[in-house]
Amino acid sequence: MYLVWGSSFIFTKIAVQNLPPALFAGVRFVTAGVLLAAFARTLGGSHLPTRLIEWRHVTVAGFFMVFISNGLNTWAIQFLPSNESALLNGTSAFWIAGLGVFGRRGHPLTRWAILGLVVGFIGAVLMLIPKGPVFSKGSLAQLGVLTACASWSLGTLYYRSINSQLGSMMFMALQMLMGGLMLLALSVVRGDSMHWPPNGPGLIALCYLTFLSSGLAYTAYGWLTMNTTPALISTYSYVNPAIAAVLGWLVLHEPLSGLQLTGMAIIIIGVCILTLPGGSLTDPKTLAEPKTQ
Repeated sequence: MYLVWGSSFIFTKIAVQNLPPALFAGVRFVTAGVLLAAFARTLGGSHLPTRLIEWRHVTVAGFFMVFISNGLNTWAIQFLPSNESALLNGTSAFWIAGLGVFGRRGHPLTRWAILGLVVGFIGAVLMLIPKGPVFSKGSLAQLGVLTACASWSLGTLYYRSINSQLGSMMFMALQMLMGGLMLLALSVVRGDSMHWPPNGPGLIALCYLTFLSSGLAYTAYGWLTMNTTPALISTYSYVNPAIAAVLGWLVLHEPLSGLQLTGMAIIIIGVCILTLPGGSLTDPKTLAEPKTQ
């Protein structure tokens, strides 16, 4: 998950430079969802949902984790360097911690968690200080990424709180399918189907994101969500940006300002504080608690 999702930012940047964002994202997730569902059905022995509530679960998760989260990230990366987008995505850990106080499985924030949230907020502010006009496309794109992180965290917490009879692979497959269909519907409304240039870099990026980022890494994330602690899950939010920052510098020659590097370091410190023993993300008891519909 670290390697694939860490490298996905540069492939997404390449894709949106060559393909219509909504249509590209919709094709990516619908294709990955169909293939992964077929794999889970034929080789994994999983069955398609037979209850309406199961379809509701995958639709809600697909709305938050694919349509809103990935849709906004895909739109925003048109106006941001891939490394900056990746670093802002590191704030997902703070959303998960903050929203984790709600619901039946919620638990209060510890002092370490509050400290981590405050430190991370300071880092995010430094990352968001505009280099130009306050209401530029870049500033709106940054807010879009933060909204995407919040939506991803809501979807993650929703998935952990439901009682689903689907295996993690089938659930993630159908979640991608439903979210991808929503993105395709948006692309039709936008008229993206009239602007699909078949070029090599765009198609290579689409294939990588479909088969590895969506098919492999999403499945790994779904399995980890149900089988390990939130502390371990959250580590992707600061390992991935580090990988993305290096790849963005090496492949796309993307610089980072001194202020952004400072903000990145502070965000990483804040996330590390959150994952220390006693932090809000390290309670393994939440995994053993019974789930509710």
